[in-house]
Amino acid sequence: MDPLSLLRKAGLSAQGPALPLHGGDMARVFRVGPYAVKLAPNPPRGLFQAEAQGLWALEERGVRVPRVYWVGEEGLVLEYLEPGPEDWEGLARMLAALHRRREAAYRAEPGFLGTFPLPGREGGEWTTFFYERCVLPLLKATWDRLQGLGPKVEALFQDPLPAEGPAPLHGDLWHGNVYFSREGPALLDPSFFVGERGVDLAMMRLFGGFPKAFWEAYRALYPVPEEVERALPRYQVYYLLAHVHFFGEGYLGALWRVISAS
Repeated sequence: MDPLSLLRKAGLSAQGPALPLHGGDMARVFRVGPYAVKLAPNPPRGLFQAEAQGLWALEERGVRVPRVYWVGEEGLVLEYLEPGPEDWEGLARMLAALHRRREAAYRAEPGFLGTFPLPGREGGEWTTFFYERCVLPLLKATWDRLQGLGPKVEALFQDPLPAEGPAPLHGDLWHGNVYFSREGPALLDPSFFVGERGVDLAMMRLFGGFPKAFWEAYRALYPVPEEVERALPRYQVYYLLAHVHFFGEGYLGALWRVISAS
């Protein structure tokens, strides 16, 4: 389906052409007037509904996100946010406030990392929750491509991960999912769940893109204990398994490095 057809299905109209925007690796995004229209080729069932639920969850917790106008199996219609200046200190304030929140328990609705489906889960001890909900499905999907690293991944989660308390997470917080709008920093394309903030911090460190100004402001607002710092490579395993799944064995070197650092 093309973006103009999706807008018509949503009962929305806009003047002007559909202009391609950056949409990551899994989707195509177009600006059509005041809307950002997101589509994906052969999306798995529930993909866009899960993204919309994540955006609503973040918005309820004080995070700036694009408004959701319409969601269906075919795609998503969002508010187009006009670009603005970089504000890393503002992003630090927003994320520190999000990560400081405490929820009743670890919790995840059925969702996705990229287009990879992840199960729902609620409650329990953190290490078991994270391993069984996030790591194990990807480990099973990639086992035959890991060249013997599978047992090493399993062994990483025999010891408990540090637990500061259940916090709401973006869940896929690489720099491409941060957007600086005229109104201030915003987050895009979440893989929302309630877990430990180290998961977000680990992804932010994995591929870089967050400058010193951000980290200084974030740490001043919400210092990161040494035990959380030491756990970040174990959380990065989750994201690198996803990259092996989507993009192939070229990521095995990076996977080996974080295993070795754990």
